[in-house]
Amino acid sequence: MTPALDLIPNHTNPFICLLTSILLCWDELLQTLNKYRLRSKVEIDDVSSDFSCWQRYGAGLLEKTSQVEEPEAASVGWGAGVDRTAMSSSQGSDQGWQWFKDPRLVCLGFRGIFPSNITPPLIEVDKETDEQNFLLWRIEKGVAEGSTEIPKGEAVPLEYNLAGLNAISFDKGCYVGQELIARTHHRGVIRKRIVPLRFLDNDGKELVNKVIPGSEVMNTASGKQAGTVTTALGCRGLGLLRLEEEALKGSSALSVQGQEDVKVVASRPDWWPSEWLQDHGQHAAFA
Repeated sequence: MTPALDLIPNHTNPFICLLTSILLCWDELLQTLNKYRLRSKVEIDDVSSDFSCWQRYGAGLLEKTSQVEEPEAASVGWGAGVDRTAMSSSQGSDQGWQWFKDPRLVCLGFRGIFPSNITPPLIEVDKETDEQNFLLWRIEKGVAEGSTEIPKGEAVPLEYNLAGLNAISFDKGCYVGQELIARTHHRGVIRKRIVPLRFLDNDGKELVNKVIPGSEVMNTASGKQAGTVTTALGCRGLGLLRLEEEALKGSSALSVQGQEDVKVVASRPDWWPSEWLQDHGQHAAFA
């Protein structure tokens, strides 16, 4: 599972803050935290061998779960609600291991950091699955994650739908690029967005492992580039596509550049606000 990092402020009443990161970004995260620690009395340790991050997800789970159980859970950067059942199940641990709602979307379920030598509460043995299956679930929901899918220093947060994933506050703080992001958001015109993709042959059958990230998506009708594949897994993927492309109104004209026999079908995630497409007249744009 995802590795964990331990931040322990060095004072009379220390507290522990556990952070997780995608494995490929692990060294980068450690370097950044140490860079900005400056003279703060904080100890930063790699505890990835001691802890693992788990994700509990699935359609059946969502039906039993209310969206928000605590008022403060709606705030940006918070854990987005506590699973009370899991909290009760984990009593007896002095660390208070718990499941927390994924702060991005309800459909992503719950996240939790637990000791690597235990199976978390509410995990049934026959229901444990490979991490790739959650990656596929996330791709189908149209959620990009990590610097391998959201290029550092290049990505425009609004194009990667971060405003709808509880990742941007328009009411507080100062950060690099805030002016541009706020202006674009309030104007309401985002010309490209990350969308879920399916890769099919000419007969409509799914094509597995035929497309790689970085592949260009072309509108074969106009000959124009429609966007880029950012993530690919099996016959599914994520792509940064132009919303104004006519091809999106049926997606039948989309294909992979250099692989014209590989058709690309884009879809609009259920969680998207309708206003995201109003400015482009794209209500029926996606399959």
